[in-house]
Amino acid sequence: MIGLYLILLFMIAASYIAVQIKDLLSSVVAVGAAGLALSVAFLILKAPDLAITQLAVEIVCLVILIKATVKRDTVSTKDMRGFITTIVSLIFIGTFLFFAYLALKELPKFGEPLMRVAQNYIQTGQAKTGASNLVSSVILDFRAYDTLGEATVLFTAVIGVLAVLRRIGRKKKDEVIKEND
Repeated sequence: MIGLYLILLFMIAASYIAVQIKDLLSSVVAVGAAGLALSVAFLILKAPDLAITQLAVEIVCLVILIKATVKRDTVSTKDMRGFITTIVSLIFIGTFLFFAYLALKELPKFGEPLMRVAQNYIQTGQAKTGASNLVSSVILDFRAYDTLGEATVLFTAVIGVLAVLRRIGRKKKDEVIKEND
C-alpha cells in the first residue's frame, strides 16, 4: 500500500508542477507524468484493463497537446500569476486531498478483497451463459458493455493518433504533396 501512496504523492506533485510552471511545454509534460502515474496506480490496484485504457488515452492526449504546444509561440505573462492563482491552486489541491482521503478510507484492507461479484460469476457463470470458458463468459456476457466501451476507447485513441500524425492535409505554402496510390 506504500507504493500506492507514493504514486499518489507523485501525481499530486506532478499536478502542482503542471499548474505552477510557466513554460507551456513543461506543463504538458508534467500532466503526462501525472497520467502515467495514474496508469501505474491502476496496475497496483489490480485493474489492468483500466491501466491500458488510461495509457492509450494519455498517449493520444499528450501527442495532441505537445503538437499544439510546439506550434504555438509561448509567451509567458506575469500579470495573471500572483497571489490569487496561488490561493486557487492551494484550494484545489486541498479539495483534491480531502476527497482522495475519503475515497482511500473506503477501500478494503490490503489482502481482504470483497469477492461477492466474482463468487457469483464462478458459481453461476456456466449455468447462466452455457459457455465452457468462464473467463470468456464473464467478458462477453456479464461485462459486455464494459468490454465494448474499452474497445471503443482504444479505437478512438488509434483514430486520434492517425488524425494527428497524417501527412495529407498539412502542407506549407506553395508545396505540392502527392498521394501514394
